[in-house]
Formats: sequence, structure tokens, C-alpha cells
Amino acid sequence: KSDSDTYSCDIGDAQSRAKLTVQETPVLFKQELQNEEAKEGKQVRLTCELSKPGTPVKWMKGDTVLCASEKYEFKQLGTVAELIIRDVKSVDA
Repeated sequence: KSDSDTYSCDIGDAQSRAKLTVQETPVLFKQELQNEEAKEGKQVRLTCELSKPGTPVKWMKGDTVLCASEKYEFKQLGTVAELIIRDVKSVDA
């Protein structure tokens, strides 16, 4: 996308110009989240894989956006995004 711009070829007395528009490929899930079961007090890891590395990910529980804390840890390496939930309780279901 950052290559989108106007390019020119200059031969001194004349110029030729062209506009390049790069259309971004949509980000898709290569591997979606899977249902998990965990015993109370344990840790659970939810993982998904995206089609494009470095894509910003927002983790949510229902309609609530999660924030990194002692309870929730977010990891992202390349195309893999992980949510780690520590000390799970029944309210985490």
C-alpha cells in the first residue's frame, strides 16, 4: 500500500507520469479460534492464525475489549495471535 503514488519517467524535454494504486489484500483467518475447556484456577491459551503478519488484533470477551493485565496476556508472532487467560474462573466462560 505504501508504494501507491505517482511515478514519472523523465527524459529531459518530456515526462511521462502514471499513478499506481495498490489494493490491500484482505486479512483472513488461516486458523480460527477453537473451543477450549479448562479447570478452574488453571491457565488457558486461545490461538488463531492470520493470513497477513503484523495485523493488529483486538481481543474481546463478549462485547468487552480486553486489556493486557495480570489476568490477560496477548502475544503475536508473525501470523499467530495468542490470548493467555490466567487463573480461569467460571465467569471467564
